[in-house]
Amino acid sequence: MTQTNTPTLYLIPTPLGNADTPCLLPHEQAKIIGLTDFVVEAEKTARAHLKAFGISTPIRELRLSTLNEHTAERDIPALLTPLQQGRSMGLLSEAGCPAVADPGAQLVALAHQHGFTVMPLVGPSSIIMALMASGANGQCFAFKGYLPADKIERQSCLKDLEKRARLADETQLFIETPYRNDALLNDAVATLHPQTRLCIATDLTLPTQTIISQSVADWRKMPALPILKKRPCLFVLYAHPTQNH
Repeated sequence: MTQTNTPTLYLIPTPLGNADTPCLLPHEQAKIIGLTDFVVEAEKTARAHLKAFGISTPIRELRLSTLNEHTAERDIPALLTPLQQGRSMGLLSEAGCPAVADPGAQLVALAHQHGFTVMPLVGPSSIIMALMASGANGQCFAFKGYLPADKIERQSCLKDLEKRARLADETQLFIETPYRNDALLNDAVATLHPQTRLCIATDLTLPTQTIISQSVADWRKMPALPILKKRPCLFVLYAHPTQNH
């Protein structure tokens, strides 16, 4: 097994699409081939990812622990048991990079606290990919997570993000649960200033990938807005400091 000499927590990115889509660099994939202990968001998808990575241990014999939004905070320290017993382990995201807009940051912090090595592996991040493709300011940006579900609160939040983007020259990125994507897009197009840039990056890395980045004025000129329901989507908002309001 190719590992460091000390017990290591490997942060393992997973594909944004199908589990068998290559996403790790070969020399980094080699580091995790012999691991037997993993902390995962969902066991079913994790097993599919690990099988695609070519893990040498039979999939049914792997030791998988779950860390997601339902995990009690008091139970998280016990997830480090393999490291405490001298074995390296992996942390997997459901899709993309672990501990970024994803459970796991607290586990990573605990690993540092106890002096274990933390090794992030290179892989896809939908946040960074959307920013790259947006044409917005990539020198200063913030990821805001989910916006409010209430329509009035959501519209107010969009205006606040637009104001921050303009005053701080800071690109704003956010996401939504898929079934509210269309409502969010409609609110953004209706609420934001015509000169504000709005990008949607949908189904990143998949054959159905769609990236549209243009001014709100141009969004309003479209015959119909894209249908985003049930498709993973990143929203990118950027209002240039010289923008007139």
